[in-house]
Amino acid sequence: MSEEILFQIALTQISGIGPRTAKKLISYCGGVEAVFKASAKSLDSIPSIGPQVIEAIQSFKDFDRAKRELEFIKKQHIQPLFYLDSNYPIRLKQYEDAPILLYFKGNTSLNAKRTLGIIGTRQPSPYGLTKCAELVAELVPYQPHIISGLAYGIDIQAHRAALRENLPTIGVLGHGLDRVYPMKHRQVASDMLQQGGLLTEFPTETRPDRENFPMRNRIVAALCDAIIVIESAEKGGSLITADFANQYHKDVFALPGRTSDPQSTGCNFLIKTHQAALLENAADIAYILGWSKEQEGAGQGKLFQELELEEQRVVDNLREMEDGNFDELVYRMNLTAGQVSTIVLQLEFKGIVKSAPGNQLLLV
Repeated sequence: MSEEILFQIALTQISGIGPRTAKKLISYCGGVEAVFKASAKSLDSIPSIGPQVIEAIQSFKDFDRAKRELEFIKKQHIQPLFYLDSNYPIRLKQYEDAPILLYFKGNTSLNAKRTLGIIGTRQPSPYGLTKCAELVAELVPYQPHIISGLAYGIDIQAHRAALRENLPTIGVLGHGLDRVYPMKHRQVASDMLQQGGLLTEFPTETRPDRENFPMRNRIVAALCDAIIVIESAEKGGSLITADFANQYHKDVFALPGRTSDPQSTGCNFLIKTHQAALLENAADIAYILGWSKEQEGAGQGKLFQELELEEQRVVDNLREMEDGNFDELVYRMNLTAGQVSTIVLQLEFKGIVKSAPGNQLLLV
């Protein structure tokens, strides 16, 4: 297993190979190790793999760097998550630009039933800080995992509020797990390891450079059922994350503010241009996402109907799933989205399944 992880790490360290190219190489070659052992001729037969990529693979020799990374994750009890692993985040896996390898340290699942990203400006107003804390407290009955970026301002306020309310909270980092940035948040990050965790696609020795944060933001957007922007200026990382969320067909909420407040310019813009729903309280989120404070009933009486084999598989999977997420169901069924949609429609006609906002399916 260590040797397999070694090759996974090494592939992420080859210059010019991003997630899409890496996945194509693995698919055509039949595995990560096979990529390194493939001949130049066989690599050249893969569509869209150019000579620079082939040369980079053939000339790669720095396995010592990958070995150091492997030793670090073993010593620090860090969990490597390869995109073909069953515990890789299901919400993230479906996107082409999802990293092939993640590093996670913590004590919670990355496939929680409910996840919310709370983000915002690094220079919030007292109003923004108060509303962030109030919102997290209001969310307690719904028990979501709170995800953010451990940055100054709204991010760290969301993490602190989640810790205070005993909600799991995950920080997505723009650097390796050998450091905490900013340093001022080291204690919060340590507390999060006991009530959530820290996640990154970056190996050790990766500095928190500016170009890493948009990459970090796409992961925050993909991991969440919805993104909540508390305060934001006209430009900045929060709007980048909201844009990713819209591209990924996630729900986006924004807290409105006075037109004279610079910190509210971005939120007001998102609402005005229909890129975000106006947010007043947690009930707005629960309504749009179809969340209930109570466990959804399993409707046992209706399940005694005679079902087709594939219909029964859908029902059985929905019973097992922490979340009735349609994309996860497609993954579990190993069918196309169209095939699963047809089966779900038949179950809806029979009154056994109903669709809910947020791409969710519920047993009636």
